[in-house]
Amino acid sequence: MSARFGLRSLAVLTASTVGALTIAGTAAHADSDTDTGQKILLKGSTTASYFWDDASGRAGDTGLPASGKPMQKGLAASPSWPLLTEGYVVYKGKKMPFFVGDRGPGAPSNRGIMLDLDAKTFAELTGGEFNPSTLGVDGVGGQGHIEVDYVITKWGAGVGKKNHPVPFSTGAWSRRDPNPATPPQSEEESAAANDQLLDAPVGEAKESGVVGGALTAGVLSMAGGGVVLGGERLRALLVR
Repeated sequence: MSARFGLRSLAVLTASTVGALTIAGTAAHADSDTDTGQKILLKGSTTASYFWDDASGRAGDTGLPASGKPMQKGLAASPSWPLLTEGYVVYKGKKMPFFVGDRGPGAPSNRGIMLDLDAKTFAELTGGEFNPSTLGVDGVGGQGHIEVDYVITKWGAGVGKKNHPVPFSTGAWSRRDPNPATPPQSEEESAAANDQLLDAPVGEAKESGVVGGALTAGVLSMAGGGVVLGGERLRALLVR
């Protein structure tokens, strides 16, 4: 086997391996919702509580939501996301849409409770029933918090943090965020990047047997530890 043929085979094999690893790693992070086709901007998980503020003054009601929107199913409170941010939550396979219409929870956000769902959404997710008299959720054994996955599909245009939520006490809700989170890479984008890598010129082998271009070093580095070769080991492979 010539040094050049061996080098090209090594580069293509390594690039293929990297491509497989990249696609496998991003398969669970598709950039669009398969049901709606909406762009996924952020994904994460948090503890969620529930509330219902209809300005009636009952059950700890603090008044109308900060966005000016009337209390309704799908209206959630966030300690840091911009108002009118949109997305959905998933709990035990159940998926429910929400938009950020209020600020909160207050003190609980310091304990990792980063989303306050409306009581009707909370009831539907947990199999309970919204009680319009108490503004609470019946039939869930007093459960007031659940662990949910969240997906953001649209950021609100106003102030607030366009990234994973942080406690209300940080004041991030009052500041404009010029650097929103980078959306998860799609499978198509990953495949295009891999195609570019495979189509790149390999370059001529030098007398020492080490490739003149930076492609091989870049490919090996991108393997993320899966392919790590020292200089002597690389020379030995190239000159076989």
